[in-house]
Amino acid sequence: MSNQNPVFIPGPTNIPDRLRLAMQVQTQDHRAPDFVETFAPVLEDTKKVFATTSGKIVTFPASGTGGWEASVSNTLSPGDTVLVARYGMFSHRWIDLCQRHGLDVHIIDCPWGSGAPADKFAEVLADDRDHRIKAVLVTHNETATGVRSDIGAVRKSMDASSHPAMLFVDCVSSLASMPFEFDKWGVDIAVSGSQKGFMLATGMAILCVSPKALDAMEQARLPRTFFDFRDMMAANASGGFPYTPPLQLIYGMRESLKMLFEEGLDNVYARHFRLAEGVRKATAAWGLNLVAQSPDLYSDTVSAIYVPEGFDSNTLTDHAFNTYGVSFGIGLGEMNGKAFRIGHLGSLTDVMVLSGLATIEMSMADLDYPVELGSGVAAAQEYFRTSCANPMQSAA
Repeated sequence: MSNQNPVFIPGPTNIPDRLRLAMQVQTQDHRAPDFVETFAPVLEDTKKVFATTSGKIVTFPASGTGGWEASVSNTLSPGDTVLVARYGMFSHRWIDLCQRHGLDVHIIDCPWGSGAPADKFAEVLADDRDHRIKAVLVTHNETATGVRSDIGAVRKSMDASSHPAMLFVDCVSSLASMPFEFDKWGVDIAVSGSQKGFMLATGMAILCVSPKALDAMEQARLPRTFFDFRDMMAANASGGFPYTPPLQLIYGMRESLKMLFEEGLDNVYARHFRLAEGVRKATAAWGLNLVAQSPDLYSDTVSAIYVPEGFDSNTLTDHAFNTYGVSFGIGLGEMNGKAFRIGHLGSLTDVMVLSGLATIEMSMADLDYPVELGSGVAAAQEYFRTSCANPMQSAA
């Protein structure tokens, strides 16, 4: 029965029945005309979620990591310099991927709990008078620390020195959950995936690519085969795929987009803020601290929470799973043993979040944390009860 409980990890997220049913399709011919009728609108409608009219949507059967590799291998050459700040597990992993591809990675190390350092980017770019830096790589939402970075500020820091570097953004755990402005922020490649805000199974990397990045593709010399933009776009132009597509995920993506547009993207973003704020109210009532250093960095999709001194966060998440059958995010990297994470994105409601808060509270009480049982739940209840509810509830 425990598999009926929702998960509170920052992805993969809970899959609504509507989307599970949409993905339960029989094998079909992906070279038949009716596949074109399904796939082409998915590519076009996904542009609305990225907030772009100029970007090109490219998908691959992969997770977000495959999207990282595609972004790098299609636009850069061996020895090219990229600029990256390391402030969490996923920015660290993107650095590792670039290094394995033979790129010269200029790393700015930042404290975990901070965000992308636009001011330091500006200094490095201003000093790069020969324009050796070809791309700036930024993790929009760092799930290890619950930090959302200001991509608009990063773009301004690049523009301040008139630097021609491309801007690559990992938005795997933010897209379709928090506002993302591909065109407005001047992003050149944004990388996301099917398993978070889109509420689907893992297995589809979703990228948005600017005309500038497509131009860079012509000079890029890193090897690529499976992740070649050219092969994928050539096949997509006629509504097809260069190899066997993840058919079930494409059907799921079509239905996911319908659900997002039915709710309205602004309402989707407002719901995620609301759920996140409820978790933040609970955290304060417990007397615990978020890893994110300041409110302007708070993520609306995941909260990373420090446990008190002398406690092990892994013991807490293990206890919640073994005793109550509910999964919470473990501490990653520097947060291992120090913090647990509550994912509050995708298919979740006020009531579902309250159940997660009650469960982690019971777990903390079981392990003798200095937390009053019911305090966090009550704080979230008060916030949900008195703050503006979703539009459907307001209209009732």
